[in-house]
Amino acid sequence: MSITIYNTLTREKQEFKPIEDGKVRMYVCGPTVYNYIHIGNARPAIVFDTVRRYLEYKGYEVDYVLNFTDVDDKIIKRANELGEDVFAVSDKYIDAYLEDVSKLGVKKATYNPRVTDTMQDIISFIKELVDKGFAYEADGDVYFKPRAFEGYGKLSHQSIDELRSGARIQIGEKKDDPLDFALWKNAKEGEISWDSPWGKGRPGWHIECSAMAKKYLGETIDIHAGGQDLTFPHHENEIAQSEANNGKTFANYWMHNGYININNEKMSKSLGNFVLTRDLLAQYDPNVIRFFMLSVQYRHPINFSEELLESAANSLDRILTSYQNLEHRKASSTNLERNEAEWLTKIDAVKKRFEQEMDDDFNTANAISVLFDLTKEANVYLNQDHTSGNVINAFQETIKAFLEILGVTVENEAELLDEDIEALIEERNEARKARNFARADEIRDLLKEKNIILEDTPQGVRWKRG
Repeated sequence: MSITIYNTLTREKQEFKPIEDGKVRMYVCGPTVYNYIHIGNARPAIVFDTVRRYLEYKGYEVDYVLNFTDVDDKIIKRANELGEDVFAVSDKYIDAYLEDVSKLGVKKATYNPRVTDTMQDIISFIKELVDKGFAYEADGDVYFKPRAFEGYGKLSHQSIDELRSGARIQIGEKKDDPLDFALWKNAKEGEISWDSPWGKGRPGWHIECSAMAKKYLGETIDIHAGGQDLTFPHHENEIAQSEANNGKTFANYWMHNGYININNEKMSKSLGNFVLTRDLLAQYDPNVIRFFMLSVQYRHPINFSEELLESAANSLDRILTSYQNLEHRKASSTNLERNEAEWLTKIDAVKKRFEQEMDDDFNTANAISVLFDLTKEANVYLNQDHTSGNVINAFQETIKAFLEILGVTVENEAELLDEDIEALIEERNEARKARNFARADEIRDLLKEKNIILEDTPQGVRWKRG
């Protein structure tokens, strides 16, 4: 079965056909780096990393670009507040972003271009738009003319007249039409600036991504992705700039993730109900946060609350416990179990169901349901008197493959035990053999303090993290 993607441009699911066989060019809009990221910024990082992981699982080579806007009104304001250099502020928050998303299991991008490192490409791009009549200069500012581009509004599905009715010219702007938007901003006194054909200044927000996507991925890319709030005006303007300049389709598939609500209310800095990602990481296992974010299909809004996060933690724990139960049973398994072929067929069928859900617009919510079905089958299998090492390995490999796609790590807890804990477990086993149950119980309590929970089963001692 081929992958289908809901394309915001066409408002329907379409079969994914990359420009080049076996290769995907994917651009994701990154943050404006003037502060630490909140969980609304973390959602697209996790969602589109999962899309990338699944494409790679399906055999594609993915060129993945995520940019940083490292010069902007907000960054300049923040630098002034802190009394710091603009570059010092942007460097600090780029490092913080990369640290946060790395903890969340987000793979390194193929490229992380910065606006300040792409300035000459941006200036050249703007000059070409001016030369072609799609943009004009006004007292050091440069504006793009949406009315000059046929099809403006096609991504957000709005007519240009509807957009015109809501547009206004702000004080100080010298543009011809309220719809026109800035490609280049004349520098204010004391602001960071670059030389250009129109005088000292810096780029507008929208032009950056058009220039960076072209530089790193080419004139037409496969997938352009970002948060739902970027659909208009940012992505709409990217299409207009890129297609006006290049004369080609900019992106074949547009993907947008839904908003995050906090306790059923839309997250907003103005409401003060936003949660910083690093604060959340200080309280919860990154695997749990990621699992929670993927528990809802990416296009739908997701409601955040501590109760829902705890529920996700419990759900993930059931999956990981099932994996550890399989690990524990390996030692007593053989390769002679008579129902081996039947169970291997069942596992393969579940694997196909998982792929079908992911092929359907990367539906992680349904894929996670299939993963639970797999662990239920594993638990049924472990209730048998005799088990096959081949079947146990197949269960474990499939669980790990599913979790790898979701970006959740499976650690072998036996490798996490330090020498002291291993010695305590062995001492407890010896104490039980010697019928010294007081010492055995004492060791159990001591291990519990170290977050190791022991379970005595007919097959021997089983343990897990508490």
